[in-house]
Amino acid sequence: MVDSAPRDESLAVGESRDDGQSPPQGWRSAVTSTFAKFFPAALAFALLLIAWELYARLGGIAPTILPAPSRVLAQAWENRSALADNTLPTIRATLAGFSCSLVAAFILSALVDFLAPLRRALFPLLIASQTMPLVAIAPLVVLWFGFGLLPKILLVALVTFFPMMVALVEGYAATSTEISQMLAAMGAGRWRIFWLARLPSALPYFFAGLRISITYAVVGAIFAEYAGAAKGLGIYMLSAKNNFRPDLVLAAVAVSSALTLALFGLAVLVQRLAMPWERAGRDRKPGPSGEGRP
Repeated sequence: MVDSAPRDESLAVGESRDDGQSPPQGWRSAVTSTFAKFFPAALAFALLLIAWELYARLGGIAPTILPAPSRVLAQAWENRSALADNTLPTIRATLAGFSCSLVAAFILSALVDFLAPLRRALFPLLIASQTMPLVAIAPLVVLWFGFGLLPKILLVALVTFFPMMVALVEGYAATSTEISQMLAAMGAGRWRIFWLARLPSALPYFFAGLRISITYAVVGAIFAEYAGAAKGLGIYMLSAKNNFRPDLVLAAVAVSSALTLALFGLAVLVQRLAMPWERAGRDRKPGPSGEGRP
Protein backbone atom coordinates (compact mmCIF):
# COMPACT_ATOMS: atom_id res chain seq x y z
CA MET A 1 0.00 0.00 0.00
CA VAL A 2 1.02 3.57 -0.63
CA ASP A 3 0.82 5.81 2.36
CA SER A 4 -1.05 9.01 1.48
CA ALA A 5 -0.09 10.85 4.66
CA PRO A 6 3.02 12.55 3.22
CA ARG A 7 0.98 13.86 0.29
CA ASP A 8 -1.69 15.28 2.57
CA GLU A 9 0.97 16.81 4.78
CA SER A 10 2.59 18.55 1.79
CA LEU A 11 -0.78 19.92 0.80
CA ALA A 12 -1.24 21.29 4.28
CA VAL A 13 2.14 23.00 4.16
CA GLY A 14 2.07 24.88 0.86
CA GLU A 15 -0.18 23.36 -1.81
CA SER A 16 -3.84 23.81 -2.58
CA ARG A 17 -6.23 21.19 -3.79
CA ASP A 18 -7.70 21.78 -7.22
CA ASP A 19 -11.20 20.90 -6.08
CA GLY A 20 -12.89 24.08 -7.30
CA GLN A 21 -13.59 25.24 -3.74
CA SER A 22 -10.67 27.65 -3.27
CA PRO A 23 -9.06 29.99 -5.81
CA PRO A 24 -5.40 29.44 -6.76
CA GLN A 25 -2.83 31.14 -4.60
CA GLY A 26 -1.58 33.21 -7.54
CA TRP A 27 -5.08 34.51 -8.25
CA ARG A 28 -5.63 35.53 -4.64
CA SER A 29 -2.22 37.19 -4.52
CA ALA A 30 -2.98 39.17 -7.70
CA VAL A 31 -6.35 40.33 -6.36
CA THR A 32 -4.82 41.35 -3.04
CA SER A 33 -1.98 43.19 -4.74
CA THR A 34 -4.36 45.05 -7.09
CA PHE A 35 -6.66 46.00 -4.22
CA ALA A 36 -3.76 47.27 -2.11
CA LYS A 37 -2.44 49.27 -5.04
CA PHE A 38 -5.64 51.06 -6.06
CA PHE A 39 -7.66 51.23 -2.83
CA PRO A 40 -5.86 54.28 -1.30
CA ALA A 41 -6.30 56.33 -4.48
CA ALA A 42 -9.95 55.26 -4.85
CA LEU A 43 -10.64 56.09 -1.20
CA ALA A 44 -9.01 59.52 -1.48
CA PHE A 45 -11.00 60.27 -4.65
CA ALA A 46 -14.27 59.18 -3.01
CA LEU A 47 -13.60 61.33 0.07
CA LEU A 48 -12.83 64.31 -2.16
CA LEU A 49 -16.12 63.90 -4.03
CA ILE A 50 -18.07 63.54 -0.78
CA ALA A 51 -16.45 66.68 0.66
CA TRP A 52 -17.14 68.57 -2.56
CA GLU A 53 -20.79 67.40 -2.60
CA LEU A 54 -21.38 68.42 1.02
CA TYR A 55 -19.67 71.79 0.59
CA ALA A 56 -21.66 72.60 -2.57
CA ARG A 57 -24.99 71.57 -0.98
CA LEU A 58 -24.55 72.95 2.54
CA GLY A 59 -22.32 75.95 1.87
CA GLY A 60 -25.00 78.04 0.22
CA ILE A 61 -23.03 78.34 -3.03
CA ALA A 62 -24.99 78.85 -6.23
CA PRO A 63 -24.76 76.00 -8.79
CA THR A 64 -23.66 78.56 -11.38
CA ILE A 65 -20.48 79.06 -9.33
CA LEU A 66 -19.70 75.63 -7.91
CA PRO A 67 -21.99 72.80 -9.00
CA ALA A 68 -22.07 69.63 -6.91
CA PRO A 69 -20.63 66.42 -8.39
CA SER A 70 -24.13 64.96 -8.54
CA ARG A 71 -25.27 67.89 -10.70
CA VAL A 72 -22.22 67.55 -12.95
CA LEU A 73 -22.96 63.85 -13.41
CA ALA A 74 -26.65 64.50 -14.09
CA GLN A 75 -25.89 67.20 -16.66
CA ALA A 76 -23.24 65.02 -18.29
CA TRP A 77 -25.81 62.26 -18.74
CA GLU A 78 -28.44 64.68 -19.99
CA ASN A 79 -26.02 66.15 -22.54
CA ARG A 80 -24.28 62.88 -23.36
CA SER A 81 -25.01 63.17 -27.08
CA ALA A 82 -23.36 66.58 -27.36
CA LEU A 83 -20.42 65.43 -25.23
CA ALA A 84 -19.91 62.33 -27.37
CA ASP A 85 -20.20 64.38 -30.55
CA ASN A 86 -17.45 66.72 -29.33
CA THR A 87 -15.26 63.99 -27.83
CA LEU A 88 -14.69 62.17 -31.13
CA PRO A 89 -12.84 65.08 -32.83
CA THR A 90 -10.62 65.43 -29.76
CA ILE A 91 -9.81 61.73 -29.79
CA ARG A 92 -9.04 61.88 -33.51
CA ALA A 93 -6.70 64.86 -33.12
CA THR A 94 -5.03 63.32 -30.05
CA LEU A 95 -4.32 59.95 -31.67
CA ALA A 96 -3.20 61.45 -34.98
CA GLY A 97 -0.89 63.99 -33.35
CA PHE A 98 0.56 61.48 -30.92
CA SER A 99 1.19 58.96 -33.69
CA CYS A 100 3.10 61.56 -35.70
CA SER A 101 5.04 62.52 -32.59
CA LEU A 102 5.92 58.89 -31.87
CA VAL A 103 7.21 58.25 -35.39
CA ALA A 104 9.19 61.52 -35.47
CA ALA A 105 10.72 60.83 -32.04
CA PHE A 106 11.91 57.38 -33.08
CA ILE A 107 13.36 58.51 -36.43
CA LEU A 108 15.12 61.57 -35.05
CA SER A 109 16.45 59.76 -31.99
CA ALA A 110 17.95 57.07 -34.22
CA LEU A 111 19.55 59.71 -36.45
CA VAL A 112 20.91 61.54 -33.41
CA ASP A 113 22.33 58.28 -32.06
CA PHE A 114 24.14 57.58 -35.33
CA LEU A 115 25.27 61.18 -35.97
CA ALA A 116 26.65 62.95 -32.90
CA PRO A 117 26.95 66.38 -34.66
CA LEU A 118 23.23 66.22 -35.41
CA ARG A 119 22.53 65.95 -31.69
CA ARG A 120 24.52 69.09 -30.98
CA ALA A 121 22.64 70.88 -33.76
CA LEU A 122 19.10 69.73 -32.93
CA PHE A 123 18.91 69.59 -29.15
CA PRO A 124 19.12 73.38 -28.57
CA LEU A 125 16.27 73.85 -31.05
CA LEU A 126 14.20 71.10 -29.39
CA ILE A 127 14.75 72.61 -25.96
CA ALA A 128 13.78 76.03 -27.29
CA SER A 129 10.56 74.57 -28.72
CA GLN A 130 9.55 73.50 -25.21
CA THR A 131 9.94 77.03 -23.82
CA MET A 132 7.13 78.40 -26.03
CA PRO A 133 3.86 78.73 -24.07
CA LEU A 134 1.16 76.64 -25.70
CA VAL A 135 -1.54 79.21 -24.98
CA ALA A 136 0.40 81.74 -27.08
CA ILE A 137 1.55 79.48 -29.91
CA ALA A 138 -1.81 77.73 -30.46
CA PRO A 139 -3.60 80.75 -32.05
CA LEU A 140 -0.63 81.31 -34.34
CA VAL A 141 -0.61 77.69 -35.51
CA VAL A 142 -4.34 77.90 -36.21
CA LEU A 143 -3.79 81.19 -38.07
CA TRP A 144 -1.05 79.63 -40.21
CA PHE A 145 -2.68 76.27 -40.95
CA GLY A 146 -6.41 76.95 -40.72
CA PHE A 147 -9.19 75.46 -38.61
CA GLY A 148 -8.88 71.88 -39.81
CA LEU A 149 -7.20 68.86 -38.30
CA LEU A 150 -3.62 69.79 -39.23
CA PRO A 151 -3.00 72.50 -36.58
CA LYS A 152 -4.32 70.21 -33.86
CA ILE A 153 -2.00 67.41 -35.00
CA LEU A 154 0.95 69.81 -35.00
CA LEU A 155 0.21 71.15 -31.52
CA VAL A 156 -0.26 67.67 -30.03
CA ALA A 157 3.00 66.57 -31.64
CA LEU A 158 4.75 69.68 -30.32
CA VAL A 159 3.84 69.02 -26.68
CA THR A 160 4.41 65.25 -26.77
CA PHE A 161 7.53 64.91 -28.92
CA PHE A 162 10.28 66.12 -26.59
CA PRO A 163 9.86 63.68 -23.62
CA MET A 164 9.95 60.65 -25.91
CA MET A 165 12.87 61.99 -27.91
CA VAL A 166 14.99 62.66 -24.82
CA ALA A 167 14.01 59.34 -23.23
CA LEU A 168 15.07 57.39 -26.32
CA VAL A 169 18.41 59.20 -26.64
CA GLU A 170 19.18 58.63 -22.96
CA GLY A 171 18.17 55.00 -23.31
CA TYR A 172 20.54 54.47 -26.23
CA ALA A 173 23.37 55.99 -24.19
CA ALA A 174 22.63 53.59 -21.30
CA THR A 175 23.49 50.52 -23.41
CA SER A 176 26.11 48.30 -21.82
CA THR A 177 29.51 48.86 -23.42
CA GLU A 178 30.38 45.19 -22.98
CA ILE A 179 27.37 44.07 -25.02
CA SER A 180 28.18 46.49 -27.84
CA GLN A 181 31.81 45.37 -27.89
CA MET A 182 30.81 41.70 -27.89
CA LEU A 183 28.44 42.21 -30.84
CA ALA A 184 31.11 44.18 -32.70
CA ALA A 185 33.63 41.39 -32.08
CA MET A 186 31.12 38.94 -33.58
CA GLY A 187 31.01 41.02 -36.76
CA ALA A 188 27.82 43.01 -36.14
CA GLY A 189 27.63 46.35 -37.90
CA ARG A 190 26.46 49.67 -36.46
CA TRP A 191 22.84 49.15 -37.45
CA ARG A 192 22.73 45.60 -36.09
CA ILE A 193 24.22 46.71 -32.78
CA PHE A 194 21.56 49.42 -32.62
CA TRP A 195 18.77 46.94 -33.32
CA LEU A 196 19.99 44.15 -31.00
CA ALA A 197 21.46 46.13 -28.10
CA ARG A 198 20.80 49.85 -28.08
CA LEU A 199 17.08 49.78 -28.92
CA PRO A 200 16.15 47.07 -26.33
CA SER A 201 18.12 48.91 -23.63
CA ALA A 202 16.19 52.10 -24.45
CA LEU A 203 12.74 50.51 -24.04
CA PRO A 204 12.34 51.25 -20.29
CA TYR A 205 13.38 54.87 -20.89
CA PHE A 206 11.08 55.10 -23.90
CA PHE A 207 8.00 53.89 -22.03
CA ALA A 208 8.74 56.30 -19.19
CA GLY A 209 8.76 59.13 -21.72
CA LEU A 210 5.67 57.68 -23.39
CA ARG A 211 3.68 57.76 -20.15
CA ILE A 212 4.68 61.39 -19.60
CA SER A 213 3.85 62.42 -23.16
CA ILE A 214 0.48 60.69 -23.28
CA THR A 215 -0.78 62.85 -20.41
CA TYR A 216 0.00 65.99 -22.44
CA ALA A 217 -1.63 64.78 -25.66
CA VAL A 218 -5.27 65.46 -24.72
CA VAL A 219 -4.32 68.84 -23.21
CA GLY A 220 -2.58 69.82 -26.44
CA ALA A 221 -5.62 68.88 -28.52
CA ILE A 222 -7.97 70.83 -26.23
CA PHE A 223 -5.75 73.92 -26.36
CA ALA A 224 -5.76 73.71 -30.15
CA GLU A 225 -9.56 73.54 -30.13
CA TYR A 226 -9.69 76.54 -27.81
CA ALA A 227 -7.72 78.50 -30.40
CA GLY A 228 -10.08 77.59 -33.21
CA ALA A 229 -12.27 74.62 -34.09
CA ALA A 230 -15.78 73.72 -35.15
CA LYS A 231 -16.12 70.79 -32.73
CA GLY A 232 -14.17 69.27 -29.87
CA LEU A 233 -14.02 69.23 -26.09
CA GLY A 234 -12.08 72.49 -26.12
CA ILE A 235 -14.72 74.39 -28.07
CA TYR A 236 -17.44 72.70 -25.97
CA MET A 237 -15.80 73.96 -22.74
CA LEU A 238 -15.43 77.44 -24.22
CA SER A 239 -19.08 77.53 -25.25
CA ALA A 240 -20.25 76.24 -21.85
CA LYS A 241 -18.09 78.83 -20.05
CA ASN A 242 -19.51 81.65 -22.15
CA ASN A 243 -23.02 80.44 -21.29
CA PHE A 244 -22.20 80.36 -17.54
CA ARG A 245 -22.56 76.58 -17.31
CA PRO A 246 -19.74 75.40 -15.04
CA ASP A 247 -21.48 72.05 -14.67
CA LEU A 248 -21.02 71.37 -18.39
CA VAL A 249 -17.44 72.66 -18.26
CA LEU A 250 -16.67 70.21 -15.45
CA ALA A 251 -18.46 67.44 -17.32
CA ALA A 252 -16.18 68.00 -20.32
CA VAL A 253 -13.17 68.14 -17.97
CA ALA A 254 -14.21 64.79 -16.52
CA VAL A 255 -14.44 63.31 -20.02
CA SER A 256 -11.00 64.62 -20.95
CA SER A 257 -9.56 63.24 -17.69
CA ALA A 258 -11.12 59.84 -18.34
CA LEU A 259 -9.69 59.90 -21.87
CA THR A 260 -6.22 60.72 -20.53
CA LEU A 261 -6.41 57.92 -17.95
CA ALA A 262 -7.51 55.47 -20.65
CA LEU A 263 -4.55 56.43 -22.86
CA PHE A 264 -2.19 56.15 -19.88
CA GLY A 265 -3.54 52.69 -19.08
CA LEU A 266 -3.11 51.70 -22.73
CA ALA A 267 0.53 52.82 -22.59
CA VAL A 268 1.10 50.68 -19.47
CA LEU A 269 -0.53 47.70 -21.18
CA VAL A 270 1.63 48.12 -24.29
CA GLN A 271 4.72 48.27 -22.07
CA ARG A 272 3.79 44.99 -20.38
CA LEU A 273 3.20 43.32 -23.73
CA ALA A 274 6.41 44.69 -25.24
CA MET A 275 8.58 43.95 -22.19
CA PRO A 276 7.29 40.75 -20.55
CA TRP A 277 10.75 40.05 -19.12
CA GLU A 278 10.52 43.16 -16.92
CA ARG A 279 7.47 41.89 -15.05
CA ALA A 280 8.98 38.41 -14.80
CA GLY A 281 12.11 39.94 -13.30
CA ARG A 282 10.08 41.78 -10.68
CA ASP A 283 8.22 38.61 -9.80
CA ARG A 284 11.50 36.78 -9.23
CA LYS A 285 12.86 39.38 -6.85
CA PRO A 286 13.38 37.90 -3.38
CA GLY A 287 10.97 38.91 -0.69
CA PRO A 288 11.77 39.62 2.97
CA SER A 289 12.15 35.90 3.67
CA GLY A 290 14.54 35.43 0.75
CA GLU A 291 11.99 33.60 -1.40
CA GLY A 292 10.71 34.73 -4.74
CA ARG A 293 7.22 36.12 -5.19
CA PRO A 294 4.49 33.61 -6.00
